[in-house]
Amino acid sequence: MHLAPEAPPATVVAAVSVNDMRERIRRKSRLKGRQPEDAAMADVAQLLGPRPATGFRRDLLIEYLHRLNDHFGVLHDRHLVALAKQMNLPMAEVYEVASFYHHFEIVRGDDAQAPRLVLRVCDSLSCSLAGARELLAALPERLRAAGQGDVQVLAVPCVGRCEQAPVAVVHQCPVPRATVDTVLEVVESKPKRALARHPQALKAINFDVAALAEKSIPTSLREVSPAHTDLATYRAHGGYQTAAALVNGEMDAEAVLAAMEDSGLRGLGGAGFPAGRKWRIVRDQPAPRLMAVNIDEGEPGTFKDRTYLERDPHRFLEGVLIAAQVVGTEAIYIYLRDEYHGCRVLLQQALDDLRAEPPCPLPHIELRRGAGAYICGEESAMIESIEGKRGEPRMRPPYIAQVGLFGRPTLEHNFETLYWVRDIVERGPQWFASFGRHGRKGLRSFSVSGRVKFPGVKLAPAGITMQELIDEYCGGLLDGHALYAYLPGGASGGILPASLNQIPLDFDTLQPYGCFIGSAAVIVLSQHDRARDAALNVMRFFEHESCGQCTPCRVGTAKAATLMEAPQWDGDLLDDLAQVMGDASICGLGQAAPNPIRCIHKYFPHEVGEGSWPGDQPKPRNSPLAEQLPAGGKP
Repeated sequence: MHLAPEAPPATVVAAVSVNDMRERIRRKSRLKGRQPEDAAMADVAQLLGPRPATGFRRDLLIEYLHRLNDHFGVLHDRHLVALAKQMNLPMAEVYEVASFYHHFEIVRGDDAQAPRLVLRVCDSLSCSLAGARELLAALPERLRAAGQGDVQVLAVPCVGRCEQAPVAVVHQCPVPRATVDTVLEVVESKPKRALARHPQALKAINFDVAALAEKSIPTSLREVSPAHTDLATYRAHGGYQTAAALVNGEMDAEAVLAAMEDSGLRGLGGAGFPAGRKWRIVRDQPAPRLMAVNIDEGEPGTFKDRTYLERDPHRFLEGVLIAAQVVGTEAIYIYLRDEYHGCRVLLQQALDDLRAEPPCPLPHIELRRGAGAYICGEESAMIESIEGKRGEPRMRPPYIAQVGLFGRPTLEHNFETLYWVRDIVERGPQWFASFGRHGRKGLRSFSVSGRVKFPGVKLAPAGITMQELIDEYCGGLLDGHALYAYLPGGASGGILPASLNQIPLDFDTLQPYGCFIGSAAVIVLSQHDRARDAALNVMRFFEHESCGQCTPCRVGTAKAATLMEAPQWDGDLLDDLAQVMGDASICGLGQAAPNPIRCIHKYFPHEVGEGSWPGDQPKPRNSPLAEQLPAGGKP
C-alpha cells in the first residue's frame, strides 16, 4: 500500500506592524558609529547659520571648521560629529581633513578645554638666528612666575615676518622683535582670545609701488599694521580705470595679453613660468574657466606678498580683474595663509568696498582661508584645499591649466605676479623690462633677512648680485659680522658660500650651482653661523611640513634630519636619500628638500667632517643654531 507524501509544514510569517517597520527604517537610516548630540548640533547650527536649500557646500568644509575653531579655540570631537551630520558627510572624511591642518587641534571628551591663550614663537631660520630658541626656553618659566602659566607656548614654522625676527604671536596679535618682556606685556594687556586680535591701521595713504622701483620698501621693524591704500584713495589716483576699460570693451584684451608677454613678467611665487604664456594657455581651454590666487606665502624667509598686501590690496585686486577678463574666467578663489590675520581682514574689507562701489561688473570672488599647511603653497595642493580637502598635491599630468579647480581649466597665479599687472599695462611692457642688471630683465622683490643691518623687501633689478644687494639695499652686514653664506631662495633654494656672492640673482642663473631663486627669499649668514646648522633647521621644517602622501618625502625628510644631527655626516647614505627624494617625490617639497644636503657636501664639506677647514673661511663662533646639534664633539 502506497501512502501519500506528507504535506510540508506551513510557513509561519510573523506579522509586522507599521510602527515596527518605521523603527526598522529609522535604525537603518542612522549614522553608523557615534551619534551627534543635540547640544553639539545646536552649537554647529548656530555657527553655520541657516541651511541653504541645496545643503551646505562640500568645498566650504575648511571654512566651517574655522568657524568652530575660532569660537571654541579647539575642535571638539562632538562638534565634528555634528558637522558631519549637518553636511551629510562621513565622519571619517571630516576628521581626516581637520587632522591634516596644523591650526586645527582636535580634542576629545566633554571636559576638554581650549587654552586661554596660545603663544606661538617662530623657530624657522631667520627667527632662530635672532634668538628664538632662547625665547622659547625662557617664556614658560617667566609666564608661570607672572601668574600666566595657563598660556600655551608653541614653537611654530615661519609666520611671514622674517624681517622682524624673532617673532611671537599672541593668539592673532604679532609681537615683532620679541623679547620675554615685550611678550609678557602683550599677554597681560590681551588676556583672552577676543582681545588678542591683529590690530588694524586706520590711516589711508597712496602707495605707488612703481615709484619705489630699485628702492627698499619703507617699513618699520616694530610695526604690524602699516597705513594702507583704501578704495577712495586708490580710485583718486587712477585705480580701476584700466580694469573698467577692459571689462567695458574700451580696451583690447589681446593688446593687454601682448603687453604681458612682451614685459617678460614671470610667475613670482617660485616657479617662474612666463605669465603671459600662462594666460594664453588657459584662455585657449574650453569654458567655464576658473582662477585661483595663491597667497599661501609659507616659504621660510618670504614676506614680500604680505608687505605689499597690507599696504595696497586694491592694486592686487585690479590685477585680478584684468587677468580674469583677459582669460575669461567665471569665478575667482583667493587662498590666503591663515597666519596673515591682519591681511585677511584688510582684504575682506577691500572686497566688500569694491562690491559696494564696483567700477565695472565684477566676477564671483571668494576669499578662502588656509589652515597652517606649507604644502598648500604648491598649486595643486592649494586647489585641493580650496575644494575643502586635505592639501595633498596631485599627480601631473593633467596640469591645472587643463583640469584644475572643480575639474575646470584654472589660471593659477601668485599674489605678486598679479600685483604688477596694472603698472605693466598702463606704463607699457618696456617699463618693466627696462630694469635689470648683468643681462637680466625686470624687477624682483627680494625678502631679505638674517645678518644685515636693514632687512625687509628690496625692489631691486633682476640679476643683482648678493654683494650688491647687501651693500646697496641692506646697509651692509651687522657690525662684527662678515658674509659667510646665504640662502638665495628660502628653505628650498639651497645654500651658497660667500665666495659665490657675484652670481646674478634671477631665474635660471642659480641652477648651475645647485640652487634656485624661488620666491627670492634671501637669508644671510655670517661667520658666527654654520651652514650645516641652517641646513638642519630647514630639513626639520620640511619634515614637519611634508603632507605624508608619498613615502620618499615623508620618510626621507625625517631620516635626513636625524642623520644631519651627527657631528660627522654619513655622506653616502644622505646622498642616497637625496637621490630618492628628488627622483620619486610627487611635488616640489620632496624634490627640493635635498638641496641643502647637496650644497653642504659641495660647498661646506669641512663643516661635516668631510675635509679640513679652509684657511680663507673663518670658523663660526657663538652660533644661536649650534644648540640644535646633540651633545658631542663639533666638526
